[in-house]
Amino acid sequence: MTTGALLPVFALMTSLTAAVIIFTLPEQKHQLRTAVNLIAAVLKLLLVGLMIWGVFQGREYGISFPMIPGVEFVLRADALAMLFAGLSASWWLLTTVYAVGYLEDSPNRSRFFGFFSLCVASTMGIALAGNLFTFFLFYEMLTLSTYPLVVHRGTQQALRAGRTYIIYTLTGGAVLLFGIAMLHGFSGDLPFRPGGHFADMSPDLQAPLTLVFVILIAGLGVKAAIVPLHGWLPTAMVAPAPVSALLHAVAVVKAGAFGIVRVVFEIYGLETANALGLLWGLAAIAAFTIIYGSARALSQSDLKRRLAFSTVSQVSYIILGLCLAGPVGVAGGLVHLVHQGVMKITLFFCAGNYAETLGIHRIDELDGAGRRMPGTSVAFTLAAFGMIGTPPLAGFITKWTMGTGALAAGMDWVIAVLVISSLLNAAYFLPVLNRIWFREQKNAWPEERQWGRFETSAWLLWPPLITAGFLVLAGLLASASFSPLGWVELIVAREVDL
Repeated sequence: MTTGALLPVFALMTSLTAAVIIFTLPEQKHQLRTAVNLIAAVLKLLLVGLMIWGVFQGREYGISFPMIPGVEFVLRADALAMLFAGLSASWWLLTTVYAVGYLEDSPNRSRFFGFFSLCVASTMGIALAGNLFTFFLFYEMLTLSTYPLVVHRGTQQALRAGRTYIIYTLTGGAVLLFGIAMLHGFSGDLPFRPGGHFADMSPDLQAPLTLVFVILIAGLGVKAAIVPLHGWLPTAMVAPAPVSALLHAVAVVKAGAFGIVRVVFEIYGLETANALGLLWGLAAIAAFTIIYGSARALSQSDLKRRLAFSTVSQVSYIILGLCLAGPVGVAGGLVHLVHQGVMKITLFFCAGNYAETLGIHRIDELDGAGRRMPGTSVAFTLAAFGMIGTPPLAGFITKWTMGTGALAAGMDWVIAVLVISSLLNAAYFLPVLNRIWFREQKNAWPEERQWGRFETSAWLLWPPLITAGFLVLAGLLASASFSPLGWVELIVAREVDL
C-alpha cells in the first residue's frame, strides 16, 4: 500500500489524534492545548493541499476494506471530495484561531476543543467517504460530536436547544439509515461513482428507486435545513459563536447538502434522477426554502437568529443548482458550497465579535458599532453585500452562474426565485448595515471590553478579515483555474454525467 493511498487516512487522523490528546490534557494547560489545535489544523490543511494538487493532476487517493459482510469501509479523494475537504480544512484552521480567543476565559476548554476536533474529523470523513455506508458512519459521528458543542454553556436554554438538535438530527439519521438499507436490499453496496448506478435500470426498479430517493433526501434534508425540517437550526444559535460558524459554514448544514449532492450525482446520476421526475420536486422544495428562509429572517431581532434563517435560505441554493441539470447551473450550485461557507463564517465571526467585545446580541443594539469596531464592521459589510449578490463578490458569482444555467436549462422561473431572494436579502441586511454605519450610538454598550491597541482581541479580529478578503478574491478571480468556480468546473467536466 502506497503512502499516497493513505493520505485520506492521515488527513482524517490529524483531528482524531488531536481530539484524543486534548481530552487528556488538564484544563490549565492552555498553551499546550492551543499548540495541539493549531499544529493539527495546519497539518490537515497541508495534507488536503497535497491531495488537491494530486487530484488536479489526475490522481485518485483511496483505501477500502471489508467492514461487515457485503459492505466495505471506503475512503476516497476525488475532485468532489476535495471541494468539501478543502472547505473543511481551511475554515477549521481559522475557526480554531477564533475559538482560542473567544473562549479565553471560559471553563471546560479541553472538553470543548476535544469535541471540536471530533466534529472536524467527522466532516473530513463525510468529504472522503467513498460509499453511503462510510458516509453514514461519519454523518452520525458528526451528530454526536456537535451535540456537546451546542450545549457547551450548560444553561437551560442551551440544554433545550441541544435536545431539539439531537431529536431532529438523530431522527434524520434513522430515516437515512432506513433508506440506505432499502437501497442495499435491491442493489447491494454502491460506491459513489460519476454517473450513478441506474442508467440502465429496469422498469420494475422505477417505483422503489423513487421511494428510496424520497427517503434519502428526507434523511439528509434535516441537516441541510430544508423546510419543514429546519427547526433545529435557529434554536441551536445559543451555542458559542465558533460553534455557530461551524454549524452554518462548514459542518452540519454542509454535510446534509453534500450528501444530497452525492446521492443525486453518484448514486442515481443526474440523467436518471431527471428521467424519474425527481429533480422537479426537489427544485420546488429548494425554491420554497430559499424564499421562506429569507422571509423569516426579516422578522428576527436577534442577530444570530437572523443569520440562521439566512442559512436556511442560502444552503438550498446548492440544491436548486443541482436541479438545473446543466453544466453551468450545476457549477453555480456546487460553488455555493464554498461561497456560502466563506460569507456565512465571516458573518458569524463578526456577530461573535460584537457579542464578545460589546455585549451586543440584538440588531437594535448595533447603532454606531462601525465606528467602535471598524475592522469587524467592514468584514460584516462585505459578507452581507456578498449574500445580497452584489458584484464582484462571491455571492454574485453564484447567482450569476445559476441564473445563466437556469436560462440554458429552460427553467426561467428560477430567475424570479433568485431576484426575489436577493431583494429579501437586501431587506434584512441593509437595515443592519444602516445601524452599524449611519446611526449614532444612543446608549452605552451592554458589556464593553477593552482589548488594547486593537478593537477586539487579535485572535478574534484576524479570522473575519481573512475570510472577508477571500470572499472578495473569490469573486474578482472567479475566472481563474485555481478559484472555487474553476475547481467546480473541473468537477463538472470530470465527474458529473452531463
